[in-house]
Amino acid sequence: MYLVDTNIFLEILLKQDKSELCKSFLEKNIRSINISDFTLHSIGVILFKQNEELLFLRFISDALPKANLLTLPKNKYEEIIKIKNKFDLDFDDSYQYNICEHYDLKFVTMDQDFKKAKGIEIQFL
Repeated sequence: MYLVDTNIFLEILLKQDKSELCKSFLEKNIRSINISDFTLHSIGVILFKQNEELLFLRFISDALPKANLLTLPKNKYEEIIKIKNKFDLDFDDSYQYNICEHYDLKFVTMDQDFKKAKGIEIQFL
């Protein structure tokens, strides 16, 4: 099972250089995809800033029915600080790391900051 990072979805939605690679990964692993609430909200914020509300609607119509939407339990938020301090990650990366750790998921990302993170399995696209 995978937790897919925000950058994977944005790569596709914004038609960036690695969008085909990201699409291919999602298609091959569609039954094993998880998305965090943080990712969903981040995509919404970015697309709304670009006046792409219809693209956000398309994303939630296409992606949400196929992916499990996960949130961090309330008692795990203090762990975000520990992860930040341990691996020098920012808030969103620490949140994603914590989700992976809590749900025992492999993390799929293009974020090179995760090269310094240990303790979860990470797949870079």
